[in-house]
Amino acid sequence: MHKSLQRLFDERVEQFVSKNKSDVSNYSKADRKIESFAKRSAEIVKVKARGNIIENIVDEDFQTITYQVHYQYLIKQKGTLYQEEEMEVRMAKFYKNDLIMDKEIKPLKMKVNESELFVEADADRDERKSYQYNRLKAVQYAERWWNTYNPAFIKFENNCTNFISQCLYAGGAPTRGYPNRGTGWWLQNKNYSYSWAVAHSLRLFLANSKTGLRAREVSSPDQLLLGDVICYDFEGDGRFDHNTIVTGKDAYGMPLVNANTYNSRMRYWEYEDSSAYTPNIKYKFFTIVDGRESLYG
Repeated sequence: MHKSLQRLFDERVEQFVSKNKSDVSNYSKADRKIESFAKRSAEIVKVKARGNIIENIVDEDFQTITYQVHYQYLIKQKGTLYQEEEMEVRMAKFYKNDLIMDKEIKPLKMKVNESELFVEADADRDERKSYQYNRLKAVQYAERWWNTYNPAFIKFENNCTNFISQCLYAGGAPTRGYPNRGTGWWLQNKNYSYSWAVAHSLRLFLANSKTGLRAREVSSPDQLLLGDVICYDFEGDGRFDHNTIVTGKDAYGMPLVNANTYNSRMRYWEYEDSSAYTPNIKYKFFTIVDGRESLYG
């Protein structure tokens, strides 16, 4: 690891646990995290950060390093402790070993056609498969693959919804609709339904499906169970950009979530500490319904 980069890591670890707000003003990520935890009567008591260099380009006196950081935060809330984790890709530039720039490389938004933002309504028939959603297996899968890719599945550059679909599938949710990409929820080799991989399409599918994988929308996040899904419209423009799965609860019973693309584990559901967050953000909360359970509770 570049010595200057290592010094930067060491400084940041201190910033996350600093009691002096002015100490974090040069690193907005730490500022956002500290403010987010303070709103929940929680604090970061310990941080570990380790990184690996992805690319190193040297051009005379200039050096550009693309690197990945794995943060681990030990959180204290109401006398209890839990660990949150996240991955971040950043780019640093040095001139004669002096740091002149360091910024986050935000994940690219998945490019979709208008047709991929919609799913067809279910046929007017009852084809419910008698299955029970195994929430434990869905969460176990989310814990195993939150920061990497399962080679058994197709991989996307923006992998958030593909990851959530894999978690639901691991929990026993049945696929249906092949080979029509605009119908149902399915993956077959390298072919897939829009709802399997596109954030907005999965949100529509969960809201409207009456056969196979089904969900019931609830009004608040505290109503969610482990293995349930939260959908995020960061810009508040009606198109949902991101999905997460509930893998834990904090001391107040609020969801902690795992996700890909913004690779994170046991992150507070609201995403206020994310660089993607905007004041216009909107959420949808879906609890997964078993095969013969009523959608209406």
